[in-house]
Amino acid sequence: MKESLKGMLDFLNNDGLRQAFDAVYRGKGTPLQKKIVFGIPALAVLLVLIVVLVIAPRSDAPSHTEAPGTQIYFTVRPGMSVSEIGKELHERGIIDSEMKFWWTAKLNGFENKVKSGTFALQVGMSPRDALETLVYGNTVTIRFTIPEGFSVRDIAERLDKEGLVKADDFLKMAKTYRPYPYVEEHENVRYAAEGFLFPDTYEINGAFDTAQIMEMMAANFDRRLTKDMRARAKEMDLSIYELVTIASLVEKEAYHEKDRPIIAQIFLKRLRLGMPLQADPTVQYLLDAPKEDLLYRDTEIESPYNTYQNVGLPPGPIASPGTASLMAVLHPADTNYLYFVADRNGNNYYATNYADHLDLVERVR
Repeated sequence: MKESLKGMLDFLNNDGLRQAFDAVYRGKGTPLQKKIVFGIPALAVLLVLIVVLVIAPRSDAPSHTEAPGTQIYFTVRPGMSVSEIGKELHERGIIDSEMKFWWTAKLNGFENKVKSGTFALQVGMSPRDALETLVYGNTVTIRFTIPEGFSVRDIAERLDKEGLVKADDFLKMAKTYRPYPYVEEHENVRYAAEGFLFPDTYEINGAFDTAQIMEMMAANFDRRLTKDMRARAKEMDLSIYELVTIASLVEKEAYHEKDRPIIAQIFLKRLRLGMPLQADPTVQYLLDAPKEDLLYRDTEIESPYNTYQNVGLPPGPIASPGTASLMAVLHPADTNYLYFVADRNGNNYYATNYADHLDLVERVR
């Protein structure tokens, strides 16, 4: 009995039977008025369908790791068939069987009634519930926020957590994404898009994918970089790439607004003097997880990004700077400071010489 049922279910899981059912479904009369479909009585086909819908085993396990109930945004693109929709729903873990989804749509006449647009679904839905949402539910406007100082990895993780894109897909595209001429190509850069995806709150209406989200964020950066800002960078003999790289360091170092122009001025001065920047965030960028305090051995990591070991700027930005940090670099403070150290609350203390700096480090750390 088990072997017979398995054989029957295996037969159902093929394109031949789908074509057979289509032949019945699209015939002049009802399915019961068709006596034979490829040698199988129509009534037998319908009985087997009932068996499949009620007791069919799960499809192959989808390649997702989200817990049941996790919200996932799913976009139905114009022209998608129920087979294509069911396949993607299963791959993303929203349903456990694309076959059940397909038959449910066929039997209920929903194959051409699924709406285009983006829907909020959940991992582990039944095929029927997912189908009803796509037919009767409302499409959604998606909103997400990327804070200042987020790196490409942070952005990818945020978007993945919110069910928008897969982190791996985002990171893969970010490696080579250079939408504008000022996104220069440099050796040893981890992510070409780093620093050029503007931190902001975004809204998405309609279909989207990894490329569209990245393009939207990069276009926002390009709009925020005004003509006056570009002219000021040229006046300072800074390329846009250098401006964004320095601003990304300021963004990661400054906890308070008042500190941004002072820190920017210190970095610019060090660059002119040929001193190493010794910016902790460039080392943190190399670690799998951030540390509250870097160890001496961390500062010895061999990498072009390590500004303790290398003079000058890192190969590229290390995070997405906001407008305030960009403006701080374009309009730095006028001080004699050359050193700074932050306490546990993010308050910065400044010194003009190394001896005073060491005293400050002892006091605030």
